Amino acid sequence: MVAIYGMIHLLVDFACAYLMFAGIYGTREWYLCILLYNFCAFALQMPMGAAADGWNKNARLSAAGCILIAAAYLVCGASGVICAVMAGLGNGLFHVGGGLDVLNVSKDSAGFLGVFVAPGSIGLFLGTALGKGAGILKDWPALLLLGGAAAMICAAKRKELWEESRNVSVSYDGMQAGGALAAAVCLGLVVVFRSYLGMIQTFDWKDSLGAGAFIACATGMGKMAGGLLADVIGMRKTAFWSVILAGILYLFSEYPVAGILAVFFWNMTMPLTLWMSAKILPGAKGFVFGLMTFCLFLGFCPVYLDMRPLTEMFPFSGMGLAFLCGISLLLLLRGIKVVRE
Repeated sequence: MVAIYGMIHLLVDFACAYLMFAGIYGTREWYLCILLYNFCAFALQMPMGAAADGWNKNARLSAAGCILIAAAYLVCGASGVICAVMAGLGNGLFHVGGGLDVLNVSKDSAGFLGVFVAPGSIGLFLGTALGKGAGILKDWPALLLLGGAAAMICAAKRKELWEESRNVSVSYDGMQAGGALAAAVCLGLVVVFRSYLGMIQTFDWKDSLGAGAFIACATGMGKMAGGLLADVIGMRKTAFWSVILAGILYLFSEYPVAGILAVFFWNMTMPLTLWMSAKILPGAKGFVFGLMTFCLFLGFCPVYLDMRPLTEMFPFSGMGLAFLCGISLLLLLRGIKVVRE
């Protein structure tokens, strides 16, 4: 089931990126549409996740998200704004439903989360590249997504997850434990920094399609490797060495190999933050999953809104990126300390 969710994650991000770049990119509405899409896809996952915890039908949420994205293809020509909102909401619904089902089976393993989140980077890259070169919006990505949704529905029914998921009773009591709130803030800030770094990450050598593909693969493989490695050597060692290596390699990121490896090691932190935040609040996994994606949206805002005091304080440079890695490591270790205690 986790593998199926991972494959559909690729299709969801592919279909959304293709839709945005083939159908809306270059229009007068683009600047507004990209904001609305990201707000609906990431910021709104927090209330979606809170509702999903209690509704206890995660697979249905994911299927509804896929259908909503496919429906957005039908209205793209009429209104780019409505199309972007529908695609963003569909993306958010899929991630909440799939993410909550994966968290339910993760227990003491972060590897499942890595398998779930990793393919999205590949889908995003392919959808963007093909969408920009399409010239005109075509419907075949929506059909692929609907096929994936049908496979997911069949699998959920076989696993008896369609009628009712295995969510625990909703409880926010975990935040009352000593240091839990501070740890959640620390982990959220790591996600903000990772999102911000991804937004300003403009390597001089990244102009070619091949270089972009390497970056997308490094992003996805890093996310998968982070979860799997944490299961083998532990959360603390994985966080420490991945961020340290990323910080050192970012100092030499003008060289392609160093930059690609830096992206790989830096993205190893993604499943770690998701897994640890769910441990802090085990009775509201959907809410906390949405909280972390809300932090992704916060990292997007300073670059989108051109908030120069912030972007000038943390510019895209080897030293600037290494500094962000250093801060993130301290925050990660604080979060790990609370979870392990």
